[in-house]
Amino acid sequence: MNDSADKQPPAEQAPEHAGRSLAMPFRHPIETLRREIDRLFDDFAPGARLSAMRRSLFDLEPFRHRDRSWGAAPAVDVSETDQTYEITAELPGMSEQDIEVKLVDGGLSIRGQKHEDKKETHKGYYMRERRFGSFERYFPMPDGVDAEKIAASFDKGVLKITLPKTAEASQGEKRIEIKAG
Repeated sequence: MNDSADKQPPAEQAPEHAGRSLAMPFRHPIETLRREIDRLFDDFAPGARLSAMRRSLFDLEPFRHRDRSWGAAPAVDVSETDQTYEITAELPGMSEQDIEVKLVDGGLSIRGQKHEDKKETHKGYYMRERRFGSFERYFPMPDGVDAEKIAASFDKGVLKITLPKTAEASQGEKRIEIKAG
């Protein structure tokens, strides 16, 4: 008997991706679970987990409605001058009647509600990026703010809140003399 006849070539093993399409990359079970949990959270708080850095440049689902809420927080700048603190918020599509600014628990609260135009009932949307809903921002009040003189203005979709400093707080620097001995 010939030894070469007894030897059979080793059986080919199925490639690691057997049973899956090559177009669908392998995902670790934990990654699959994480994606499913993210999807469930999106059902309860749409857009809450998304950020600009996590969005794909070439999204495979361009018409998927990712962010159905206002976005939880409008863009805000906080700055300081010698005499004031200033908060500037971008609130496009809103009017001053849609916005509430008040002092609450030692801080400044900004609330807003953007209402959806209900007249568009017969349009079929492929994508809708305009946001509707409510938001709230809270800023702890810094020491030295004259709460009685806080002022707010709204122009062309921009809310500007001016928080004047008290006389003591706006003095700036004061040199302290150092005495010997």
